[in-house]
Formats: sequence, structure tokens, C-alpha cells
Amino acid sequence: MNKRTLGSQGLVVSAEGLGCMGMSQSYGPADEQESLATIDRALEMGIDFFDTAEVYGPYANEELVGRALRGKRDKVIIATKFGWKIEDGKMTGLDSKHVRQAVEGSLKRLATDHIDLLYQHRVDPEVPIEVVVGTMSDLVREGKVRYLGLSEAGEQTIRRAHAVHPITALQSEYSLWERNLEPRIIPLLRELGIGLVPFSPLGRGFLAGSVKRAEEYPEGDFRRGDPRFQGENFDANMRAASVVREVATKHNATPAQIALAWLLHKGDDIVPIPGTKRRKYLEENVGAASITLSADDMGRLDDALRPEAIAGPRYNERAMGWVDR
Repeated sequence: MNKRTLGSQGLVVSAEGLGCMGMSQSYGPADEQESLATIDRALEMGIDFFDTAEVYGPYANEELVGRALRGKRDKVIIATKFGWKIEDGKMTGLDSKHVRQAVEGSLKRLATDHIDLLYQHRVDPEVPIEVVVGTMSDLVREGKVRYLGLSEAGEQTIRRAHAVHPITALQSEYSLWERNLEPRIIPLLRELGIGLVPFSPLGRGFLAGSVKRAEEYPEGDFRRGDPRFQGENFDANMRAASVVREVATKHNATPAQIALAWLLHKGDDIVPIPGTKRRKYLEENVGAASITLSADDMGRLDDALRPEAIAGPRYNERAMGWVDR
């Protein structure tokens, strides 16, 4: 797989990464053996960029990634995140007051002496971003972290953080399904030389054409509470996504591959991290890198899935409250 550079500090990664969250939570029961096999297959296919976080599980996902990459540390880029308060095994709020403790825990679970890319998972309004990034910068100087990132941060936060220490990447939701970054955030990232790492690049499966209505998912599945999977929103969004299936047929590809190819065509400073816990879908996602979309294809997709065509907010009200925009 081709390489891309995230940010202007020199972090080089595979053009696609692997989001590991779903191996441990949110999308049905875990299957550790298949998850480990999926990470092995990702390495075989040229993916070297693996995304996790302390809150995934909580903790279990970092431990899984650490086991999977043992003995291969010099061949991979590991990204993880801090920033949530975790009590009795549950996420109960934001916490960027204990960055060092969080990082020490992550290092131990990942079985490594350094984190390649450390993100603040959500902006904590109780702790000035200058203080947070100052501590993260200290960890860079100490060799425990190589590059710094933010997740779901807004314009002013990004500028203030970057003034303290160069920010290498912003991780935020971005896809044909969710384009809130286009008017202001993406131009700012390019002004400052910051890369973009889109999560949920397949719209939690919606763009892959493999979804069901919210009520058909079991308790504990994230999509059960997703407003875009509910009622009339689901019907409207299925209609909007039909053009992805049409373009896929034209290219003899899957809808998921077209959705990922669209992202890859949006700029060499963009590295999506589609998540999966199965080799079958990993191999499908990797195939997106070989698809060339024409200007007409891109225009059709852009127009059919413009923001006003998508029904419902991307999160419920509580989760939207944690987005710094």
C-alpha cells in the first residue's frame, strides 16, 4: 500500500489505517482470534497505522493491539487517545487533568516504550488546551510520545494547541455521510500543515450498504441509538446513499470501496481509518486504494450526499455535547 505523510513534522503512514475500536466494543460481540488475525492480515497487506484508545473496552482494545503487535513494534505506527474519565469500567465524562497517568497506562497496555501519535480524545473545557498540550509536549521531549494530535477539536482549539506544540493530525468524523469539516476545518488544517484522520469513513456501515434499522440491532450496539438509523431518517439516508451503490456498479466495486476511494481522492493529507474486526472486510477496504474516480464520479457523489441530503444528527444530544464545534 502507498504511503502518505500526516502533518508537516514527518509522520509517514500507510494510505489507510485500521481502526481497532470495534474489535472490543460498540459493534456486537468481540471475537479475539479473528481480531488478531485481522491485524496480522493488515500488516501483510501493507497497513502499518493502527488506531486505538484507552476508553475502548475500556482498556481491552489497547491490550489487544499490544498483543497483536508484539515483536513487530518497529514496523508499525500506533495511535492512541486519552481524555475520558473512566469509573467502574464505564466512561462517565471528560478528563484531561491526568494526561501522564493515562499515557503511562497506555504504554503498559500496549507493551511499548513510546506512542507514535497521541491524541486528546475530546476537548475538555475544564482544562485549558495550552495546559493539555504543554503536558503532551513534555512527553514528546521525554521520548514517550512522538507526535501529537487532537480529536473532534474546533477551529480556535486547533489554533491555540498548534501555537504550543505542532499538531500533526486531527482525527474527526469525515465521510460522504458527514461533511461538517469542509467549510472551515479542512482549510484550517491545510493552512497549518496538519493532517486529517477520518474515523467512521463508512458512516458506521451505512455507506457500505450493509445496515439495518436501529431497532434491529441488539442492546449495546452503538447503531441502536444512532439518530440516522431511526425511523424516517433511515429511509431518507438510504435514498441518499443509493448513488454510492450506482457508482460502485460502474466500477465493479463495492459501495464501501467507493466511499473510501472518495475520501482518498480528497487529498494526500487525508488518511482514513476504516474499522473492522474481520479479514473479509479489511481486504475489501484495502481494495479502495486501487480505484480511480473520475471528476464526474466525484461530482455525483458530492452532490447526492451533500449535508442537507442527510437526515438526522450524527450523534445523540449527549454525545454531540462532547464535540468542540
